[in-house]
This record gives sequence, structure tokens and C-alpha cells, in this order.
Amino acid sequence: MTEIFFVRHAEPNFENHDDKNRELSPKGLADRRLILDFFRERALDAVFSSPYRRAMETISPLARERGLEIRLDEDFRERRVGGWLEDFDAFARAQWADFSYRLPGGECLAEVQTRSLHALRRILEEYPEKHVAVGCHGTALCTVIHAFDPTFGYPGFAAMQGLMPWIVQFTFCGTECRRIQTYDLFAK
Repeated sequence: MTEIFFVRHAEPNFENHDDKNRELSPKGLADRRLILDFFRERALDAVFSSPYRRAMETISPLARERGLEIRLDEDFRERRVGGWLEDFDAFARAQWADFSYRLPGGECLAEVQTRSLHALRRILEEYPEKHVAVGCHGTALCTVIHAFDPTFGYPGFAAMQGLMPWIVQFTFCGTECRRIQTYDLFAK
């Protein structure tokens, strides 16, 4: 079995509207300890990340602790929206209702899902029977969940929005997804 742990980034600085260079907030920086605690008793063979700063900052303490290099993969980046949104919820609802919906200059969820799955397949080919962590983003991660569980839609996405960091474990036998397990790191 191959285990892929997608690690959604910790809380970012929402005042920074530069999506690629948005850093973690002080709370986000502190919450990275939850990831270290989660992986304390788990094997880990490789670490990948979106090239976006908040994803790299979230996963970097884990990679450093394990002595693993972070391999950046552009295909794990967050969805390109096309500009800063005042009503993110309305936009997200529209995208989940129609996977081809996009704003000018943005990506639709079908595109995000396709590139995210392409990156996931590369990991499955390169790391069979291994344990891999991937620093990622909420929307992109939710499209991956949806690919293997089509019942996961906007309600699941909405429920995840406040969970930063958030970990979703996919267990594969070859390329067949056998199990998806979500972890709320703040649950007691």
C-alpha cells in the first residue's frame, strides 16, 4: 500500500493578496507543530509541496525534522481565481455547481483536478509502497477527494474551509484508491 498524506497549509496572512507569496500568519506558524505531532509515529519517505509560500512554510518543519528535501511540484498549486474576491462563497458555490465555471484569467475546478491528479499519479509511479507528504491547498485537495469520492462536493469543501492545517490520507493499492481518511488536527 502507498500512503499519500495531503497537508493543507496552515493559516495564511489574509492581508497579503499575493496568492503565490502569501506567508503564514503567526497562528499558522505556531500551528505547524500539529503536523509534527501527527507524523511523530508515522513513516515518511518523501515530501512534496506546491511552490506557493504558505504550503512550503507549512511542510518545511516536517521535511527538516525528517532530513528530507521538499520537492516542488507546480501541479499542486492552488486554483488560479483570476483576481481577489469579495464574495468567495458565491464564487466557490458556482465552481462546485459547474466544474467548468471560471472567471476571466482563472481556472475551473476541472483544470485544477486534472493537474492535481497528474501530479498524484507521478508520485504513485515514483514511490510505490511508500509514505509521502504533500504540502497543498484546500480547493486543489478537495478536487482530488472529489475524483475518488464523487459524493464529496461543496458541503465538504465548505466544512473544510476553516481547517488549517488539515490532513487527508489516501491509501492506494497501485493506482486504486482504497481509503480516504481526513484528520482534524484541532479535534481533542
